[in-house]
Amino acid sequence: MIDIKHIAKLSKLRITAQEEEKFAEEMEKIVDMIQNLPQLDDTGALIDPSNPMILREDTAAQHFKRDALMQNAPQTKAGCVVVPKVVE
Repeated sequence: MIDIKHIAKLSKLRITAQEEEKFAEEMEKIVDMIQNLPQLDDTGALIDPSNPMILREDTAAQHFKRDALMQNAPQTKAGCVVVPKVVE
């Protein structure tokens, strides 16, 4: 049996007794569905050799000038964007 109260506590959710029963039934159905999934061949046999995945080369390119980008910032200092302090 799946402990829905524990899952709700970890998720910091408040659920009623009715919701707990409903969610428990739904979770059981999900677990049953996953357990009934067929086993797939993990040797790579499902990869189509006639249609290989070709990735583009990752190259760095500068599309914008730094000065043009910094003009959009509300406040800058020493070439950096100034943001409010969020950590004490």
